[in-house]
Amino acid sequence: MTPPVGTADLGDGTYRNPVLHADWSDPDVIAVGEDFYLTASSFGRAPGLPLLHSRDLVNWSLVGHALDRLEPAADFAAPRHDRGVWAPSLRHADGRFWIFWGDPDHGIYQVNAEHVRGPWSEPYLLKAGKGLIDACPLWDEETGEAYLVHAWAKSRSGVKNRLTGHRMSRDGRTLLDDGAVIVDGDRIPGWFTLEGPKLYRHDGWFWILAPAGGVETGWQGAFRARDFLGPYEERVVLAQGATDVNGPHQGGWVRTAAGEDWFLHFQARGAYGRVVHLQPMAWDADDGWPVIGDAGEPVRVHRKPAGPPQPVGAPATDDAFPGGRFGRQWQWTANPRPGWTSAHGGDGLRLACVRTADAHDLRLLPNVLTQRLPAETFTAEVTLTLESAVPGARAGLAVLGDAFSWIGLERGADGSVSLVHRFAEPVAERERDAAHPVRLRAQAPDGRVRLRVAVSPGARCRFAYDTGTGDGWRPSGPVFAATPWRWVGALLGLFAVAPPEGPPGGAGTATFTDFRVN
Repeated sequence: MTPPVGTADLGDGTYRNPVLHADWSDPDVIAVGEDFYLTASSFGRAPGLPLLHSRDLVNWSLVGHALDRLEPAADFAAPRHDRGVWAPSLRHADGRFWIFWGDPDHGIYQVNAEHVRGPWSEPYLLKAGKGLIDACPLWDEETGEAYLVHAWAKSRSGVKNRLTGHRMSRDGRTLLDDGAVIVDGDRIPGWFTLEGPKLYRHDGWFWILAPAGGVETGWQGAFRARDFLGPYEERVVLAQGATDVNGPHQGGWVRTAAGEDWFLHFQARGAYGRVVHLQPMAWDADDGWPVIGDAGEPVRVHRKPAGPPQPVGAPATDDAFPGGRFGRQWQWTANPRPGWTSAHGGDGLRLACVRTADAHDLRLLPNVLTQRLPAETFTAEVTLTLESAVPGARAGLAVLGDAFSWIGLERGADGSVSLVHRFAEPVAERERDAAHPVRLRAQAPDGRVRLRVAVSPGARCRFAYDTGTGDGWRPSGPVFAATPWRWVGALLGLFAVAPPEGPPGGAGTATFTDFRVN
């Protein structure tokens, strides 16, 4: 049996990092009994706050999302690729699951639920303000108190490199003081861009695990104090060292039912986004500080956490779109609106060709359905049928980032259907042809084609198409090098649009079937 795309389980009791080779940015993890749950940044995409489940910290599945729509809803009606949900923290306390996050433009939010699969509460704005990011709560079972710590985004607040702490009500709805700076990175020689704090209680100490030094080149730090307000002492507990794992950065500590300690963190991998690594962790018997990885350097291959054997798995990628519904792996590039999809009796995703003046630039469209690049090397395929008869209607398969490229179908003024392949550079305001349009009336009179993008190391993308006439796959255009946005990896996308002008009513549909990743 072929292992799932992106699996890290080597099948012999060991795993290879990254355990999640996709853009699960700023991960946080908890253990509840023998189950592990993980959430990650989702920025401006909806639904947000993904929820992943594992029994061994190596094999993961996506079980849902905690945030149906972003708030304020009007702010996320259009794509906000590098805004929205930043660095959430996941906790289980007082019989509930909790997720806190900082929206850099609005403040600190929380949602909660009795069961991880929901229903989740509506977003609650706990602390309003600009530049409030990377929020993490702590329910201290030793004292019964609750606390909150967060970092700062200089782009919004003019402040960075410091962590602010609050006392908090146990219901997560009220901060009980004005807050105080509990760690000032400017006072620690050589430390800069301190962010992403995760707050814990262990062995009589308050612990903050927080990275510094920048996403691409930094390190993971640990801070400890006997009192929540400090003073804190610090230590670097994980750094690149002699490995090729740049900037091991921002994650969470978890203890298994067997009593083992592990640490999950991300590594910035360009267009692939922030992929997730799993490190062994122990507490030094002499001085009590955490030791992460191999003496403070990331491991590449390691034994799996102790526990019963688990099936090999990875978050889903393939989708037959049964009944016109799409799987959990898909997210819109903004809050969705009614009518973008339609249910039906068979398989296949039926997208409305949304009328828009922004059809020339996929980066501006809210109605692009996306999923993460699932591995370093893979091939994604989908069949597209363009039903819309509206001249200028188009639909396709895209690789979407600060630059983008797509291949698909377009309806001509004479009713013909052409295969088109277009792209735009990061600074370009509109797309242009990456290959000459191919008129398909004779080859595919029903406006149907199989599309493919093959991705190789370096996120180098090669597009191809198959009209089903027996000629097989034909390459289209030159190699396209995928690019990330500022904080977000490149995405696979499906879309359908039409020109803004035209009679009232719908502009028809495009149907995608049999989406596969190999």
